[in-house]
Amino acid sequence: MSLKNILKFVISFGLAGLLLWYVLKGIDLNILWENVKNANYFWVIVAGLMALVAHWSRAYRWKLMLQPLGYNPSAFRSTIAVLIGYVTNLVLPRAGELARSASLKDLENVPFEKSFGAVVAERLIDVFILLILICLNLILEFDRLKDFFLELMGDKLPDPVIAGSAFAMLIALAAFAFFWIKKNDQKLEKYGIYVKIKGIVKGLWEGFTGVRNLKNPVAFWGHTLLIWVMYYLMTWFLCFSLPQTENLGPLAGLTMLVMGTIGMAAPTVGGIGSYHFLVGKIVGLYGLDPQNGITLATFMHTMQGIIFIVLFGLTALAISFFIRKKDQSS
Repeated sequence: MSLKNILKFVISFGLAGLLLWYVLKGIDLNILWENVKNANYFWVIVAGLMALVAHWSRAYRWKLMLQPLGYNPSAFRSTIAVLIGYVTNLVLPRAGELARSASLKDLENVPFEKSFGAVVAERLIDVFILLILICLNLILEFDRLKDFFLELMGDKLPDPVIAGSAFAMLIALAAFAFFWIKKNDQKLEKYGIYVKIKGIVKGLWEGFTGVRNLKNPVAFWGHTLLIWVMYYLMTWFLCFSLPQTENLGPLAGLTMLVMGTIGMAAPTVGGIGSYHFLVGKIVGLYGLDPQNGITLATFMHTMQGIIFIVLFGLTALAISFFIRKKDQSS
């Protein structure tokens, strides 16, 4: 590991630990543990199956994005690569996408830069879906959520003029760099590093834009819908595992999905701490006291963000080992 990666690792773990300490400092851990021990694990199994369906659907969508580029990896091996990516994120934050594409290269010989470009494209699509869900959540639960966000953000919101000016400056710099490189392309071709970077960027761009040439766009958007439906049901159904939260309704499930997704995207290892803080705090709007709110958040994150990922990810790693061994011997 490079010094940069070690620093990212330490900072991410440190931030996660600090947030987790802050969330748990007023919580009775004995009560939390008793609730977890006495949970109804039927719903955990149901949620686990839904998580597996979501991972398979994500892998199949990835496969569809690679087809216009001339690659047609198997859905099974693509799923193995996706699961390896998820478990990697628990060890090296934000490295899962790289591990996912590297695994697919080993398993199906799909060029890394093309599959990674497709991953970037699908992540942007997921961000778009999340924005839609945030808007829908705000519309359906506006009265509950407006005070929460005002309390959470308060005077921390940046000045819109300063933020807008900084964004416009970044866009202008990016545009200047793009046109300068394009104008001096032939001169830069004599530098080997430029040629190498150009080849990588070209591959990433081809993977990213592959979504425009989908052979089966209906299946692509169908799988996108399936992924998020599974995420939603998995989140809501886990509430049924605990007696204190089994009566939470579908809108509470939507709110937890939105806040949980934001928490998982935070720069902490596996969303630890950030997920607990956001979900544990938001469920207070649905009548849960801090003890039960943090218990629910801890239970959900442990199942979705750790147990499922470790179980599926380590199984995928073992399967990938046997696949590689079989491919080498044939």
